Formats: sequence, C-alpha cells, structure tokens
Amino acid sequence: MSEKSILATFRSPEEAEGAAAKLKALRVIDMQIARFDRFQGEDVQQQMNPLTGDFASLGNLTQSAEWYSRDAGILAAADPTASGMSDGGSGMPTGRDILLTVVVDESSHHQAMRVIRECGGEI
Repeated sequence: MSEKSILATFRSPEEAEGAAAKLKALRVIDMQIARFDRFQGEDVQQQMNPLTGDFASLGNLTQSAEWYSRDAGILAAADPTASGMSDGGSGMPTGRDILLTVVVDESSHHQAMRVIRECGGEI
C-alpha cells in the first residue's frame, strides 16, 4: 500500500475540524491541525525588565516572543508591528493560517482532496 500526503490551509480551526471529521471515514493514516505564524517562536514565559536592559533582543521586547533562531528575531524586530508605528494591525496572518496535514492511502487520495475542497480548504 502506498501513502499520499495532503497539506491544506483553512481560514478557521472550525473549518479544518469539519474537514477532519469527514476525512475520518476515509483511510486516514495520520492527520494533524496546526496554526502557523509569520515567525517561528513562542510566547515568552520569563520576566523582562526593559528599564534595566534585561531582555534578550528587540524582537523579544516588542513582540513578546522567544525566537528559535537569531534570523527570526531580526525579522520580527524589523516588522512594522514591532515599531509601535504600525496601523494597529495585530501582526497575525490574515486569511488562511490553519494547516491541515493528512496522510491517506493512495486509493482514497482523490476523494480526500475533494472532501477538503468542499469544506473550504485550499490545497
């Protein structure tokens, strides 16, 4: 038996979960729903004190995140939302930021893709 992978994006977690529920009827080998962001990182759990200079980087201070790489921190610090001068946007991706990853048996691959599209997914 051969396996096929599908990566599909959705506008909301509810859309992706609806597709996942319908896909369970097919020969799904593995499935995962995740949200992605413009930069890799996670929320900072440590205390920062910018008055004493106790913070890791400008990206860390302005975006309140801990970056996995130095490059990601530099990109975050250069983003318009980091300056405080942006138009007030949240800095989060708009549109399709929910990723559904599915591994199916090759015999049900086309049917799985049809289900995903019917549920609002983009492959």
